[in-house]
Amino acid sequence: MSGFRSSRQKALSRLCALMAAAAAVAGCSGTGGARTTRDKPDPVPVGSRMPEEGERHQRTYMAYPSEQIWEQDTPGVRSEVAAVARAIAEYEPVTLLADPQDAAEARKAVGPEVTVMEQPVEDLWIRDSGPTFIRTGQGLAGIDFHFNGWGNKREHPRDAKVAARILSEEGVRRVSAPLTAEGGSLEVDGAGTLLVTESSLVNDNRNPGKSRDQIESELKELLGVRKVIWVKGVKGKDITDYHIDSLARFVRPGVVVMSRPAPGTVDDDFTRAYQQARDVLGKATDAEGRTLQIIGITEADPGKAGQHGADFLGSYVNYYLVNGAVIMPRFGDKGADQRAAAQVRELYPGREVRQLDISTIATGGGGIHCATQQRPQDGP
Repeated sequence: MSGFRSSRQKALSRLCALMAAAAAVAGCSGTGGARTTRDKPDPVPVGSRMPEEGERHQRTYMAYPSEQIWEQDTPGVRSEVAAVARAIAEYEPVTLLADPQDAAEARKAVGPEVTVMEQPVEDLWIRDSGPTFIRTGQGLAGIDFHFNGWGNKREHPRDAKVAARILSEEGVRRVSAPLTAEGGSLEVDGAGTLLVTESSLVNDNRNPGKSRDQIESELKELLGVRKVIWVKGVKGKDITDYHIDSLARFVRPGVVVMSRPAPGTVDDDFTRAYQQARDVLGKATDAEGRTLQIIGITEADPGKAGQHGADFLGSYVNYYLVNGAVIMPRFGDKGADQRAAAQVRELYPGREVRQLDISTIATGGGGIHCATQQRPQDGP
């Protein structure tokens, strides 16, 4: 990446070095034995259901990243996080978690329209560290999936407690999950279908000893889905072990949008994983027996997207749905940016489409969806 190593990439590189030294082997599979601090799983509430993202929100949560993680890129990434928070606040309430020592700066950056909650945090990826909200027969609840730094690739002692702290602060019932996962690894259509990658869930760095069937059963019960569609993904090549939310998203039941590699992209693990997922989804049916319609949005060309280098991944499908709008990235490849925005407008008629420059966030290994977590409107 033209000499730049992202916060997520640096973590993966450090883990590889430590594992190589310990095991005297080259490379890094990302599948070492996982440390776990999970408490006893809670009984799943009756009638649990994870709403799809397009259902009305009560609030969006975000997090203000620390200098400890982002080092010299802290000013740039904080500016982008603040811009995303301000944009979302035009459509729905936003709560930005900030470490107490950064709270004053955060309030100045986001202005009075965004609520700053003082909580110990490290990084901005609240999709993964925060709670996954579900509706139940007894009202709203939040699942704590026990964030462990994407399979112990990096220590995140403060972020590991973010889900529990949000739920406690907001007075929402906490459900301790029987497995480890991240919100970015879960994509639901709201009508009984869940889309996931095997690489990020059936992985000993998160769920040692658990089979795919066991994990699927637990996800069905927790999220209220009837069918799980698995795609292979990629282990050990990025810190998330290839989350689904930068690869494929449900637009509505029966319709999936995929992040299609830019023309001329080298044939590597990720392009092969895209093709495998495309093949699986093209043959799959959802919980209602519908064949899936697949729509591709071509990624930004790294050579036209500023100083990101050949490894930059500009996924437009890592957008975020808010009340009445879609907040999506702009990477600097003007042609691809415009085409992606036009496609998203067609996919979501009636919603305003807002494109924001997230160059630092994107080079750091994530996007707008990764940096946000929705709280659905209270109700059944």
